[in-house]
Amino acid sequence: MKFSRKGYTNNELIRIYEALLRPRMIEEKMLILLRQGKISKWFSGIGQEAISIGSTLALDSDEFILPMHRNLGVFTARDIPYHRLFAQFQGKLSGFTKGRDRSFHFGSKEHHIVGMISHLGPQLGVADGIALANKLKKEAKATVVFTGDGGASEGDFHEALNVASVWDLPVIFIIENNGYGLSTPSNEQFRFKHFTDKGPGYGIEAHRVDGNNVLEVFNTVSKLAKKIRKKPKPILLEAMTFRMRGHEEASGTKYVPKKLMDKWALKDPINNYQNFLLKQGVLSEKQIKSTRDNISKDIEEGLEKAYAEEVPVATTSDELQDLFSPFSQQNPAPNGKKSEKRFVDAISDGLYQSLEKHPNLVFMGQDVAEYGGVFKVSEGFVDKFGTERIRNTPLCESAIIGAALGMSINGYKSVVEMQFADFVTCGFNQIVNNLAKSHYRWGQNADVVVRMPTGAGVGAGPFHSQSNEAWFFHTPGLKIVYPSTPQDAKGLLMAAIDDPNPVMFFEHKLLYRSISEEIPDESYSQEIGKARLVTKGDDFSLITYGAAVHWASEIISGKPEISADLIDLRSLVPWDEEAIRQSVKKTGRVLILHEDTLMGGIGGEIAAWISENCFQDLDAPVMRLASLDTPVPFSGNLEHNFLPKGRLQSKIEELLEF
Repeated sequence: MKFSRKGYTNNELIRIYEALLRPRMIEEKMLILLRQGKISKWFSGIGQEAISIGSTLALDSDEFILPMHRNLGVFTARDIPYHRLFAQFQGKLSGFTKGRDRSFHFGSKEHHIVGMISHLGPQLGVADGIALANKLKKEAKATVVFTGDGGASEGDFHEALNVASVWDLPVIFIIENNGYGLSTPSNEQFRFKHFTDKGPGYGIEAHRVDGNNVLEVFNTVSKLAKKIRKKPKPILLEAMTFRMRGHEEASGTKYVPKKLMDKWALKDPINNYQNFLLKQGVLSEKQIKSTRDNISKDIEEGLEKAYAEEVPVATTSDELQDLFSPFSQQNPAPNGKKSEKRFVDAISDGLYQSLEKHPNLVFMGQDVAEYGGVFKVSEGFVDKFGTERIRNTPLCESAIIGAALGMSINGYKSVVEMQFADFVTCGFNQIVNNLAKSHYRWGQNADVVVRMPTGAGVGAGPFHSQSNEAWFFHTPGLKIVYPSTPQDAKGLLMAAIDDPNPVMFFEHKLLYRSISEEIPDESYSQEIGKARLVTKGDDFSLITYGAAVHWASEIISGKPEISADLIDLRSLVPWDEEAIRQSVKKTGRVLILHEDTLMGGIGGEIAAWISENCFQDLDAPVMRLASLDTPVPFSGNLEHNFLPKGRLQSKIEELLEF
């Protein structure tokens, strides 16, 4: 291994040595604590420290870096207090996740670090969003994100590089190529020789470094970061290295040939750099001992402070409170002129006026710019707001939703349009594991609205007609809004955009151009979580949302002999428990209607809640009506049979006859 001083002073070389030694010594201590049962798991970066240290020291302290399992050096080089790191590893409250997550699954905006989740690819898209925010702010900053050779097999890798290339984002994608994905060797992961072969396919630069040579890593990252600060564009950097311990300690290294392990042991990044400094006369044995003693002292002091802290005492109110970022919506009553607007126009109005209200709001989606979106919601928006804020995206749903989180971390709001709600499956992991959990885990809100054109009745078949709100209903940390009228569509969309938390906003496609009403021209918002009483009655309570509100209203208005409380939920998370309680107390009979399929639908949860909380008020079993438990068929007759609308009248009669 060859080192070049390249004009470094002795003090600079020693500073790098100390930074390189710190994560190694912490790891050695953590492995002891693991055997003693004082931490529960450890992912070792021994042998790979030069990549983390060289990269982190090469960046400015206010530039974001997104590490993975084996990047302890990122955290130590950013001077995170040891007692907080150790408290994190022990699940203590003063750790960065209050005991809710372990190892490096956390971020610290103070230190410009965004940690990973267990899924290996999503942080790549998040880095895109952080870099995009820097670019929009005209800030000359680089962003560094890590992945491994195994993690680079995931689709998120392709999506993030593709988006970064198309948008010229200043991101350095560092691939730690250590030869194994857990126990699977590289030749069973991919067929190319080096990841640098991938760069040209994305239209981006690709470089390779000796990942065990800290000066080579530092020099290369410094040069690349300086370059992309001046001219933003992504760069792929492959760091060749080797993992000297198991994927995690329990897995061991028996699958690695001994000759290969011995070969890489000779390339130890710390021993080689230390020997170089000794030969150069920069470092002495006495200094080595003094440095180690000082680091040991820091470690022991940090551990002592972390040990002294009690384990967390679970408080249900605190756990629930931290699910969302605190927010108090202001909903002044709108005044002034009203105009007749279709549902789609109301959505367009709400989005347009929100873009005017929030200069840091960016709208992203497939074909949403000049084309105006497939439903023309954003038609003409580019003329007013430009293509930086109204952004066409590649077909990379996971990277785009990840980018939306990254933008939130870096001070922006995002609205992401799924072209059809069905396509959200391609970004599902980012929503349920990143957007939904980030505030609960490390206090980072996800200021993101995902617009979801949804629903059947338009002959669009199994992949353009699904009602998939129940997928997200089960995921803590997401709010779900599902309006049925133009008035609510605009007011609730503006409220969702104001809210700093992630909101899934469902818009029924059949309603876009089939209903209209007079709504305020000026901007306004409505409280999320409040139901609307559409009609009042005493015979039964009909609870529903979306297009089904109009089906129910049609049946009830055509039957003057019955009277019903028709409740439009409008918001599914949170949903209005008190409105339902009061209605059930009055009527004693309940029918829950939704377009989604019956099995596992939201109606089952509401029915269970009514049975548990309003049982004494019931005069009949809580009934449900929903679509058939099949995919949504294409042919008109089949689709009509699938939907519950045609069965609604007979179900009401069944309920009233009980």
